[in-house]
Amino acid sequence: MRIDVFTIFPGLVDGFCSESLLGKCRTNGLLDLRCHDLREHTTDVHRTIDDAPFGGGAGMVMRPGPIFASVEAAQPPRPLFLLGPGGRRFDQQLANELAAGGGFSLLCGRYEGIDHRVREHLVDDELSIGDVVLSGGEVAACLVIEAVARLLPGAMGNDVSTVTESFGASGLLEEPQFTRPSDFRGWVVPEVLRSGDHAKVARWRHAQALHRTISARPDLIERLGGLSDDDRRLLEEFPPTAYP
Repeated sequence: MRIDVFTIFPGLVDGFCSESLLGKCRTNGLLDLRCHDLREHTTDVHRTIDDAPFGGGAGMVMRPGPIFASVEAAQPPRPLFLLGPGGRRFDQQLANELAAGGGFSLLCGRYEGIDHRVREHLVDDELSIGDVVLSGGEVAACLVIEAVARLLPGAMGNDVSTVTESFGASGLLEEPQFTRPSDFRGWVVPEVLRSGDHAKVARWRHAQALHRTISARPDLIERLGGLSDDDRRLLEEFPPTAYP
């Protein structure tokens, strides 16, 4: 998959995406990440990328010329998303949609914002990672890239992970996880996980995912159409895991 990122700080994105899983994806040829420095398409000696807004006001606005020139020179994969607060909320469903495609591109804003003609005539859509203000779109771009790249076939050592994790195929939050030692400071791993009964373990895990989702994100249960009769029986059979 090819992902292009347009930014004035390409090193921020490239550095993050060279480590851990993303670094392996790039090394193995699963991810073709191309970071474009918008300043390379400025026309003055100072490589000026911003200017004062028409009508006055605080802050500076990114000029349209270098952005258009950079995108037109790169011929990036579409859709091209502007990262900003007014866009579609990025979530796991959209990550799956993008992972199923051939590629996409991200435009990182800075300063007070981007000339509106970029929104109107260059980008295809706008993405938001949440109701929070950042200094620029680079951190948001890294979030989107990681969420999508890890879904690519062969990216993860265990392909089942993307199915059973939070917001996976079940639509639920993931159940509690435990590892050795079985007794840590008096907190003991649930007996069912040590029983060797794989069918019972599977039922317990689904029940705990239900309990956690009902408690923390009841909206996800509503999105799934509510609890089934089997779900209700599981909730009765396995109470929520809790420690004093």
